Amino acid sequence: MGLVATATGLATGDAAAGDAAAAALGDPAGFATALTAVAGGVLGTVVGGATGTAVGAAAGGGAAVVQAITTASPATIPSQRFWRMASRICPAVTTLRLAEALCLTEQRQGDYRPASTPLPVKERMPSTLNIGVLGAGTWAHHAHIPGWQRDPRCKVVSICDVDRERADAYATEFGIPEATDDWQALIGRADVDVIDIVTPSHTHYELACAALEAGKHVLCEKPVAYDFRQTRAASELARRKGLKTKLGFTFRYSPGVQFARSLLDEGFVGTPFIFNGYEQNSQWLDPAVPLRQVDPDADQSVLATQSLEGYGAPIIDIGHWWVGADYARVVGTMRNFIPERMVRATGRSMRMNIDDGDIFLGEYTNGAIGSIQTSFVTIGNYPGVEARLYGERGAIICRLVEEHGVAETIRLARPDQVEFDQVEIPARFYPTGGHPRESWRSLFYANLIKDFLDEIEAGGERNQGNFEDGAWVQETINAVELSFHQRRWVDLPLPATSDA
Repeated sequence: MGLVATATGLATGDAAAGDAAAAALGDPAGFATALTAVAGGVLGTVVGGATGTAVGAAAGGGAAVVQAITTASPATIPSQRFWRMASRICPAVTTLRLAEALCLTEQRQGDYRPASTPLPVKERMPSTLNIGVLGAGTWAHHAHIPGWQRDPRCKVVSICDVDRERADAYATEFGIPEATDDWQALIGRADVDVIDIVTPSHTHYELACAALEAGKHVLCEKPVAYDFRQTRAASELARRKGLKTKLGFTFRYSPGVQFARSLLDEGFVGTPFIFNGYEQNSQWLDPAVPLRQVDPDADQSVLATQSLEGYGAPIIDIGHWWVGADYARVVGTMRNFIPERMVRATGRSMRMNIDDGDIFLGEYTNGAIGSIQTSFVTIGNYPGVEARLYGERGAIICRLVEEHGVAETIRLARPDQVEFDQVEIPARFYPTGGHPRESWRSLFYANLIKDFLDEIEAGGERNQGNFEDGAWVQETINAVELSFHQRRWVDLPLPATSDA
């Protein structure tokens, strides 16, 4: 309670007001009123009003307020999230964030440190968010690093890869201050706020959990884990730590998909009836193209999941988001069309019994039905995503296929106008400097990263496409796998334990 009392007293110049605010902690309505008073008082201080002489005038008042509030607390130092929010009072006079931080600090018992414990640098009012990138592969090069560097609110401060020479090369190319092959050291850096995981899929879970335990927000490429239960465990860890997570559901953030979601919010489709989703292209139609992220020592008598997970996850996510309901049950099949392929890990052609094409049907809990089809041996260009939603009032077809220099198109139809018309995607759905002829890789990912930074900066409950969404998608994938291997419909949700 000392923090709220001190803050109120500083902001109003009235010790009695501080005592009243502390007492109001037992009364939520009274506490809210007290916090409003605190915010108003701090605003007066920052702008150099009558109470400004207490801690400083307009130019430096905000920093002085934060300094006074935190150092005057007799027994505690505020949480990391408080520092992150309160630090923004200086440039933006965001008093509501201060109020939220005050409330959060008092309510989150157990998240305090003794006043004698020095704060790490990253907890002292960062002007920008520092990003550490794990993985110096192609996707980091084309999408992740350019996305971060496109937004002035953050800075990539380190790039890590097991191949140190590759990390060094990326650091030189992108002007990143540090290159390393020690991921533990990078995650342990006190000045790093966000960890971006762009490594092979089997490493994601360990790295994501380690980053969350270290108090970092996490962006992770899909999947977090192959079992939805582990993904959900990581989501719960983030929730307990008060951290934001974001999964690499790239296509959720395309301007067209975002525009379509806004149309759904406005009631364009009405009650959804049918969702059809596709992610398919000819990336591995040629068996000589090296296959990555596969286990060459796996039992080749058992079909291993590949396209369903790698290609299916983003379109399953879009369907979930657009339809607005979970699956009640699914049934699906998977197929291996090209039995022998060049494998990057071995450098030779060999039998790889993987699903390079699949399709499943699903019944949603709200009565809608849907189908998902994925493949990387179907002729067509990248990324090959198409989402179709049909409802009582209208229909939307969003096609994310780079054709004739355009990254995506969206078409709409209504009951009284059944011919689909292509419509222009409004400029507000593009990232800064974005346009329809930009590569989908940088265009879509810039929107994803902007959205993640918005969520971290706001500090509220909003966190779309997070690890919990990823757990739901992975649970659907696991259910379709089960359906294929057992040749039956599978009900959702799946058991919470693997031995159930």
